[in-house]
Amino acid sequence: VQSCRFNDEAALEAEVNGNWTPQEKALHEARLKAKAKRRVRKSSSRSESLSESLSGELADGDSYSSKGKVPVPNDRKSRTGKGRGLPKKGGAGGKGVWGAAGMVYEVEEPDVKDPNYDEVAQGDTVYATVVPEVDERELEKTVNPIVREYFEHGDTKEVQMLLKELNLGHHKYEFSSLAVSLSLEGKASHRELTSRLLRDLVGKVLSESDMARAFDKILKELPDLMLDTPEAPQMLGQFIARAIADHALPMAFLDRYKGKVDCDHARAALDRAAVLLSMKREMVRLDNVWGVGGGLRPVKHLVKEMNFLLKEYLVSGEVKEAERCLRDLEVPHFHHELVYEAVVMVLESKGDTAVKMCKLLQAFWKIGLITVDQMNRGFQRVYDELPEINLDVPHAHSIMESFTDLCYQESVITKQLRDSCPSRGRKRFVSEGDGGLIKN
Repeated sequence: VQSCRFNDEAALEAEVNGNWTPQEKALHEARLKAKAKRRVRKSSSRSESLSESLSGELADGDSYSSKGKVPVPNDRKSRTGKGRGLPKKGGAGGKGVWGAAGMVYEVEEPDVKDPNYDEVAQGDTVYATVVPEVDERELEKTVNPIVREYFEHGDTKEVQMLLKELNLGHHKYEFSSLAVSLSLEGKASHRELTSRLLRDLVGKVLSESDMARAFDKILKELPDLMLDTPEAPQMLGQFIARAIADHALPMAFLDRYKGKVDCDHARAALDRAAVLLSMKREMVRLDNVWGVGGGLRPVKHLVKEMNFLLKEYLVSGEVKEAERCLRDLEVPHFHHELVYEAVVMVLESKGDTAVKMCKLLQAFWKIGLITVDQMNRGFQRVYDELPEINLDVPHAHSIMESFTDLCYQESVITKQLRDSCPSRGRKRFVSEGDGGLIKN
């Protein structure tokens, strides 16, 4: 490098002195031009043209460094020397640039989901839990356990809480149709609980339109439901009547089906509902549409129903009908009340009442409807209250002894239960000279 610089200085001195030959002078000019071109390519300046670089190099060959001119930071001008020298996109493009100068933006509300959201500056942040919507294929698997568990505890508020936690979406009306379908396959107490559930859900979880949509679906599925439950049309009619009476269904639900039903089963269900609603009842609601069943009913109602059952049997003498009525009550733990009431009726009545009651208890005993424990408990209750009964029925002890003997002969009660029957022995004085001793 030093030798090249020495040669350039010697050549410049020779040029000044006028000692250059024409060949040397031409070679020197060509070398300077090539060197100037290399520097122009390395330079990032857009304000100098190629001719200015050549003239500047000719004026002062050592005024530029070997690396060229240092580029200006954040310079967006063209580096090829072409164009008008204006920034790209009018200054509105590039990294970190939101728009052209002078552009006015509207005020935007802060977005809670924005990652740059400042909780301190904007206030308290509320975090919402997003529950995915239940798939239609998984709806039945999700709802069935809730309904079956409700049949055990009977708490409608717990069902409301569970439904609010689920995101049923636009399929929430199907909860009512599934609950009714399950109750049709169950017992009368299940249908009573389902009617109560539909009444309590309206206005809190479901609307009247959702309930109407659910019953529309059940009416369409009625032929399939009859395969498992032949009495489905009558039961569905009772459900509709009870729902309308409980204000869970709109009153115009039956009117929009008049003259528009082609299915005979659906027509039978709607006719059943219309008949029940047209009947005059003391209560506004059809609370007894499913009968009095289950342990959820008050004891007074159960006692009243058992009394009515026994009186109806004494008139008709039909054991099968009495059996059906007792099963519909669904209170096997309360069958001792039936035994108690039957024995009391025998003590308070005359004629062949004892024979009929013994026949009824014998029938219930043979089919296992009344267990040993319930039978013993019913008779023992009469034994305990026999002194009080004797005040109204003077011959209660003798009637009780003869009835227990009859029941023992028909294998209704055990020998131990017969022997425990209290007897009222006659007290007779022996004679006047015996000092008033009482003969045992």
